[in-house]
Amino acid sequence: MDFLMSGLAACGACLFTNPLEVVKTRMQLQGELQAPGSYQRHYRNVFHAFITIGKVDGLAALQKGLAPALLYQFLMNGIRLGTYGLIEAGGYLRTAEGGLSPARSAAAGALAGVMGAYLGSPIYMVKTHLQAQAASEIAVGHQYKHQGMFQALTEIGQKHGLVGLWRGALGSVPRVTVGSSTQLCTFSSTKDLMTKWEIFPPQSWKVALAAAMVSGIAVVLAMTPFDVASTRLYNQPTDAQGKGLMYRGILDALLQTARTEGIFGMYKGPRYL
Repeated sequence: MDFLMSGLAACGACLFTNPLEVVKTRMQLQGELQAPGSYQRHYRNVFHAFITIGKVDGLAALQKGLAPALLYQFLMNGIRLGTYGLIEAGGYLRTAEGGLSPARSAAAGALAGVMGAYLGSPIYMVKTHLQAQAASEIAVGHQYKHQGMFQALTEIGQKHGLVGLWRGALGSVPRVTVGSSTQLCTFSSTKDLMTKWEIFPPQSWKVALAAAMVSGIAVVLAMTPFDVASTRLYNQPTDAQGKGLMYRGILDALLQTARTEGIFGMYKGPRYL
């Protein structure tokens, strides 16, 4: 039941956040491996990106990749949050004194995140391809010509097999490991501390809200560089064998981005929670 409820809750949120994912994907691909100021910026900021996509691609384009996004959220978060919840309910995150162990919490969050991200990797790759597809005048990054999720999965599977479907999966693992462990660890630790210090009344919704805000800030700072690299790994063009033509892996993507675009290049895209 934990897996099902976690997955359904994530899908509900996805309906509202998917337009931000479209904007994020395009902003992260904009100016890929180009020095700042040397390329045309189709998307100057988050709000300009929304307006531009709506005008040129149409309002429906803001929900591109919705089907794989929903499926990915159900799989990844159902497994991630459900697994973490089971570990927490089993008491494995507590020390002998009964306090929450940040190390155990981070490890459990990372493990749960890796499981969900790896299993859902083919879906996330197709989501990235679909969200990057745009009219030529505002296109950024490599442009795949998929007609939909099932067509994309079938085509990639037929051309490159299972290896092609899981291309970039190893790059997504550090992204979700860092994000998941940071999120779940900081949320649990902050909530535990606020309860202990009695900042808010016991069982108050303010405790969870404050913990979520602290957790969100930590996740953005820790995860965004890996998110940018992961998006680019998934979207890069491939050769006949399905091997990426731009990056050899997550470390290569991070290094190339930092060298060419600087530190701000690693934080491209809307830093939303």
